[in-house]
Amino acid sequence: MAAAGEGAGKRPKSVWLAGRPPLKRKADQPDGLDLDKIVAATVRLLDADGLAKFSMRRLAAELGVTAMSVYWYVDTKDDLLELAIDAVAGEMRLPDEDGGADWRDQLRVLAAAYRDMLLRHPWVARLLGEYLNIGPRSLAFSHATLRVMARSGLEPERASGALATVFHFVYGFATIRALHEARCRAAGVSLDDYFAQVTAAMADRPEYAETRELSARAGYAREGQGIVEMLDREFTLALDLQIAGIETLRDRATGG
Repeated sequence: MAAAGEGAGKRPKSVWLAGRPPLKRKADQPDGLDLDKIVAATVRLLDADGLAKFSMRRLAAELGVTAMSVYWYVDTKDDLLELAIDAVAGEMRLPDEDGGADWRDQLRVLAAAYRDMLLRHPWVARLLGEYLNIGPRSLAFSHATLRVMARSGLEPERASGALATVFHFVYGFATIRALHEARCRAAGVSLDDYFAQVTAAMADRPEYAETRELSARAGYAREGQGIVEMLDREFTLALDLQIAGIETLRDRATGG
């Protein structure tokens, strides 16, 4: 925390707080180039190559323009990454604003949408910890979660903590799965092949005998079921446990 008076008048840097004036077309701006196209190309490059390989020069080459042309539309690479985060946040399906709908079902829709977005765009997970994430699409998603939680019957002052529990779980689950998938792609194997290799490597190791037995009894891997199906099943169960915890907390407060 800054000392008293330190940084007075300053605010966190964010493209959403910058108040950038509207663009005025200049003669040396490429025809057909606009901010939406730049952001879409940014997302494509990040999906294909990841954060480590992304640069404004690579982006300009993708668009067929000079790097300076991109800077007519954004001031910095950080600004562009913030815009990319919000663009993919717009992919998340929001539940209908139906006051009679089951809040638990709607929370499941939101959680699954968040998971799927993180799996489609693995680079987002890291950036969520670096930027304010207050773009219009991101805020629409946050508003939807608060609106759903408001109908759960949970005390309002506990809603934020309850949502943090749910979405921190989703974030961790999706991030780890995305990392495993990326490693498998780099090695040229599928998730199923990777799991089979790990299982085979453990088969003759006596120190893993109890783990193998407990995993078998728990139905960790079911015959005929792929790893993605197993992960989806586990995600659904874990999410149900999160929701059950919210209901228990609510019922304790109300004496239900």
